[in-house]
Amino acid sequence: MAQVEETMDQVIKATGLKTGKYLTFSLEKEEYGIGILKVKEIIGMMPITSVPRTPEFVKGVINLRGKVIPVIDIRLKFEMESIPYTERTCIIVVEIDSEESTVLIGIVVDEVSEVLNIGEKNIEETPAFGTKLNTHYILGMAKIDGGVKILLNIDKILSSAEISNLENPCKND
Repeated sequence: MAQVEETMDQVIKATGLKTGKYLTFSLEKEEYGIGILKVKEIIGMMPITSVPRTPEFVKGVINLRGKVIPVIDIRLKFEMESIPYTERTCIIVVEIDSEESTVLIGIVVDEVSEVLNIGEKNIEETPAFGTKLNTHYILGMAKIDGGVKILLNIDKILSSAEISNLENPCKND
């Protein structure tokens, strides 16, 4: 399976499949983007039922029209400081492709910004920060209006084990 992922990464790099529409959002003062085809829905904050013995970044689950969806706080996943939720805080429901299945997951973000069409000429490769820093979840850096937006590969934000634990929270023992 790792070889298939590696091949897909090479195809994306070779064909410029990074271009397209991205939903942009903010965390702290930084702007991020997720491919619009991965976004299923944007909802306002709603009651989240906590699940015991899950990592700190897992806020719990929500009931979205009869479907139970795990919710993560992407600030905490990225090891940023936790802040109180505001009226701008929302949940982006995304579809993540894991090794075993496709999973719907809600990610809490500070604020949704806009949908941008980002062309290949505006996207640069992820800079090399050194060998110790794992940036496999970053597709690239989009240069927009004099700033930079970090484009995320949402399928790689969580590890296979983390996704499996979100799908089956009772199997953590």
